[in-house]
Amino acid sequence: MEALLPVLQRHPGLSVLVCALMFRVAHRLLQNLPVPKVVAVDDFRSWKWRNLSVSMVHSLLTGTWAVTCVFIWPEMATNIHSFYTAPAYILICISSGYFVQDAGDIILTGHARGSWEFLIHHVLVLWCFLYSLYSHLYVAGAVVALFVEVNSVTLHLRLMLKLASQQSSPLYQINKFLNVFTYVVFRLSAQFYLTYYIVQNYSWMDKGGYFLITMTLMNTMILIYFYRLLRADFFPRSRPSMALNGTHYNNVKKFLTD
Repeated sequence: MEALLPVLQRHPGLSVLVCALMFRVAHRLLQNLPVPKVVAVDDFRSWKWRNLSVSMVHSLLTGTWAVTCVFIWPEMATNIHSFYTAPAYILICISSGYFVQDAGDIILTGHARGSWEFLIHHVLVLWCFLYSLYSHLYVAGAVVALFVEVNSVTLHLRLMLKLASQQSSPLYQINKFLNVFTYVVFRLSAQFYLTYYIVQNYSWMDKGGYFLITMTLMNTMILIYFYRLLRADFFPRSRPSMALNGTHYNNVKKFLTD
């Protein structure tokens, strides 16, 4: 990894595009795997399943990688401004490539309007990650931010089970509790820790204002989503038939995002 680092640092933009291409190849390969029948017969569900499959690969890879980095180099949690290692820098390249690929997939397949929240999230993440890759600052902070991907594993599994109409399955019931646990421990905790760090060190941090605004927007989004998650899984409301008045497509999308 040490030998690869200088190459990536000389061409960070190209490195991100190569990683995006790798995730696109993964997207193509994952299409060869079997899918549930209820998913295969619906165009939106089929696209969402493929999209989530790539997201799951990203979350499993980067979530594990991020936690391992901080475990091996604890200074990443205390010096998020300037400390980094070759594995950490490479991790941010790979993750940035995923977000580029996913944004492209959403836009080019015509799902931008129904997935605008994800696009806003991706833009905010990419702004921070690309700044880290070009400036070599806040790489450790980006690694800590990727702790959220541990929770993303359970979030993606939740949506895939919903796509397969398995909300009554034991796996879904177990996962919904794991989802809340990982949301608090890995997503909320990581985000709030980074926000606290920026506030405490704001006076001397490079681009502190930009990062504080970004974190505030991200925190608002994840708190809203956490509320929606709790409401949907633990305090569900009765839903009208999804086939009424020709609104099946829009209701399926709302059903999957709740």
